[in-house]
Amino acid sequence: MDSSLVLAAVDIDHHVESNGDEWCLYVPLEMELTALEELQSYQLENVPKIVHRPKVVTFDSGWFGVLGYLTVIWLLPSLEAASVFDLDWRGAGRMQAGLVMDGQWWRTVTALTLHADLAHILANSLFGAVFGLFVGRYLGSGFGWLLVLLAGALGNGINAFIQPDTFSAIGASTATFAALGLVAAFVWRRGYHRALDWRRSFAPLFAAICLLAFTGVGGADGNTDVLGHFMGFSCGVALGLLAPSFDIRRLGISGQYLSGAAAFGLIGLAWALAGGA
Repeated sequence: MDSSLVLAAVDIDHHVESNGDEWCLYVPLEMELTALEELQSYQLENVPKIVHRPKVVTFDSGWFGVLGYLTVIWLLPSLEAASVFDLDWRGAGRMQAGLVMDGQWWRTVTALTLHADLAHILANSLFGAVFGLFVGRYLGSGFGWLLVLLAGALGNGINAFIQPDTFSAIGASTATFAALGLVAAFVWRRGYHRALDWRRSFAPLFAAICLLAFTGVGGADGNTDVLGHFMGFSCGVALGLLAPSFDIRRLGISGQYLSGAAAFGLIGLAWALAGGA
């Protein structure tokens, strides 16, 4: 029937009928060559285009980074509850815009490890584990989570710059949405979902934006730091676009371990400065 439509479009007389075993397209004998040329031309113009996608490279299961993340955010409530080092952990570590702008940059990191209540930490544990699992798979648990931490801290820093001096916030959600933006931008930039249709090619970023809109803009208590979520997500996207320019395979296993150690070290340094201050 497709061939019949082609011949009808160029006004070649024809008809379609069955010979009992298959359907056949008949044309006058004197139009045979012309009909064949038209049909061959149509077939050449409609050869399916093949989209070559790069091979998906994964580094580990992603669970190593998730376990490290959960260890950090669940350790801090225990230290806070026990008043370890006689430190007001929440007062020393929360992201307070005015203090950050006065030079206490470490608050952009320490605030990511603090939470308001059980519901807060459970939500960040769930979403952080889901988004972070893909971060570890595609970028490695060490290098990937180092980027998440940097994006989350940078998001807090930009948030502090925008907000009034009295604004304060705690929670890993800025880093959680940084992980979402990071992996979506990285997967898109690497072309793992490359397609002829630009909408399908942008599917990872579209999906990430939808998740951000669905999970990051509201809360029953009205205390959701929406701007912080968007800043973390944006910083994650920025690093996700830059990361593919570096061949992560060059890090090797040792490089992933060193990156993970650097992430833990940055958190430890931030808290040491917070305690000293």
